[in-house]
Amino acid sequence: MIFNKEELLNELSELTNSHIQYVVRLREENKENLQYKLNDKSWSVVECIEHLNLYAEFYNKEITRRIGRSSYPTSDVFKSGKLGNKFAMDMLPDEQMKKMNTFKSKNPIYSKLDSENVLSRFLNLQKELLDLIEKARTKNLTKTKTSITLPLLKFRLGDTFRFVIYHNERHIVQARNVLKTYIKS
Repeated sequence: MIFNKEELLNELSELTNSHIQYVVRLREENKENLQYKLNDKSWSVVECIEHLNLYAEFYNKEITRRIGRSSYPTSDVFKSGKLGNKFAMDMLPDEQMKKMNTFKSKNPIYSKLDSENVLSRFLNLQKELLDLIEKARTKNLTKTKTSITLPLLKFRLGDTFRFVIYHNERHIVQARNVLKTYIKS
């Protein structure tokens, strides 16, 4: 897939801003609502957000490092890689979101989490991500590669942004659904 770089980065910025706005609104929720779980094996709203924090801590550092080292001439287009595109597209939420396993190190289930701390960290990490998107506007999203949480694999920078932000979208939708279910019950 080939993308106009500016259009892609604008879309990813808009999605990230919508995630920030949602979490800002979550700060007004009753803390009990944010800790509600559908069952013993499901995540609460705050666990969904903490999961995103755990990934953001890895990816923000990795993207920062790679952007800082990138010396490729900039390009107005981004050409997605086959595997990077598949991973990114698999993250997008849909009607029948298939359940995916996560790494143990990124699974917050049964953690004692302070809601305000988790939400604040999320907001800071997402603002950092927005800064990285801005810095990427002068970089080559196709030739600049980043490591991912799966050892030995690298994605193109544009695919890494897509993967991370679509993954965020997936879990924001999950958090919304948990909260909706709790409020209805």
